[in-house]
Amino acid sequence: MDNGPECRRGTLALAVVAMLISPGFTLTACAGRPSVPASEIEPAELPRVLSVEDVSPQAVNGSPSAAMLRSEAGPVIARVQILLDRAHFSPGVIDGRANKNTALALRWFQKSRDLPATSSIDSDTYARLLAVAGPAPAVIQIAVDAEALEGPFVILPKSVYDQARLDCLCYASLTEKLAERFHTSLEMMRKFNPGVGFAALRAGDRIWVPAVETAIPAPPRPVSRIVVSKTGSYVQALAADGSIVYHFPSTLGSKYDPSPRGDFRVTGVARNPTFRYDPTLFADVPDSKPKAKLPPGPNSPVGKVWIALSKAHVGIHGTPTPETIGSASSHGCVRLTNWDALKLARSASSGMRVQFIQ
Repeated sequence: MDNGPECRRGTLALAVVAMLISPGFTLTACAGRPSVPASEIEPAELPRVLSVEDVSPQAVNGSPSAAMLRSEAGPVIARVQILLDRAHFSPGVIDGRANKNTALALRWFQKSRDLPATSSIDSDTYARLLAVAGPAPAVIQIAVDAEALEGPFVILPKSVYDQARLDCLCYASLTEKLAERFHTSLEMMRKFNPGVGFAALRAGDRIWVPAVETAIPAPPRPVSRIVVSKTGSYVQALAADGSIVYHFPSTLGSKYDPSPRGDFRVTGVARNPTFRYDPTLFADVPDSKPKAKLPPGPNSPVGKVWIALSKAHVGIHGTPTPETIGSASSHGCVRLTNWDALKLARSASSGMRVQFIQ
């Protein structure tokens, strides 16, 4: 728009002065503001990428922004994992990383709530997850009791024959025992409690832990059958109408020790089982090796529980290495974290149908 000769003359005069002062200076319309060369504009500071190093009780308990929900690791992911665990869609180990097991749990949670199955967290998924898991803080402070401090704690030998001489395949440390109780890793326990010497804890001392023992508002429905997905690497306990009661990440057999196909039945549940080591059942062990009987304990090859199936030598069980769930392979059985296996065992009964699907 032309605002008349006075404006044009004023613009021309200012432009001449501007060129004399700074050749890079330009002037816009009469009513506008002078612009600055791009080289003189300071770039906006980008948000810092969060990591596991940022984990603390305060950070995990904070309300995340929409941008923080896109994190690949750190306090928001730890919070989401805790909420998934409470909603009975297990992410496996709560480690503050957006890994395969967390994506799998998110995908099935989204499908169960008729949300787009993106396998990633967004504002709608987070709001629904928070409503299902309940408003309790994600990380809470507890007083350590005498039972939690009980050992024995033993350093486990690598040889199964040396392990067979022990009285118990017990926890190696108090940190390991507490990490398993609260479904997390040793690393995260230390992040939640910087400077705490776990070996020196006494009854009454207070520590921060994931709040996974908080019950969700509505009790789960009865389990009607169990589905094991061989390619999906998960186990699900389903209600009579086919809806998901529990979802767990799992490890299944390799091509050398494949898991079975078809339908089977639960034939029994054994807690704290002994383990009969038979080399003839393992493709990677020479048949000439002797058999062994290993004592029970959380670090047993089958963990804290064995759910026997109507297929010889095949069962659903725990593990001494929860961090491997979903990534390693088993010797034909179905392996869960100890805490997930125990949760499933509480709902499993003799005669319950177990379907192995692709």
